[in-house]
Amino acid sequence: MSRKQKRLAVIIGALGTLALAMALVLIAFGQDIRYFRTPADLTAEDMTSGARFRLGGLVQQGTVVRGAGTEVQFSVTDTIKSVKVVYTGILPDLFREEQGVVTEGRFGPDGTFVADSVLAKHDETYMPKDVADSLKAKGVWQGN
Repeated sequence: MSRKQKRLAVIIGALGTLALAMALVLIAFGQDIRYFRTPADLTAEDMTSGARFRLGGLVQQGTVVRGAGTEVQFSVTDTIKSVKVVYTGILPDLFREEQGVVTEGRFGPDGTFVADSVLAKHDETYMPKDVADSLKAKGVWQGN
């Protein structure tokens, strides 16, 4: 192989690698990159696709029902819509009604969100930034 052919092979290899990297970046941007979805953001496709995602909002007052064992049912709301959530496990110590929460899981066939993890806020004044921004955008923010 001559020097010119080697140089051409290196350039073609570099361009191929760059094209592959760009394709991967475009695929990543095509996917949903939101941290979580609020109940008002949900679509019919979200509810029927069986895909895992995060659901965030406030625990609706009067909806926390403790079942047998460690099963807990509650509703997550953004004050526009609410979604029924079922979680089996130990809840965070600071989990309570009208507090910010982010759950992770998928919708079951009955339309209930089946969570496999629950994250609660860490003190009386903190709310996850994404939850606060979403509530502000919908005009229902009640904080500072």
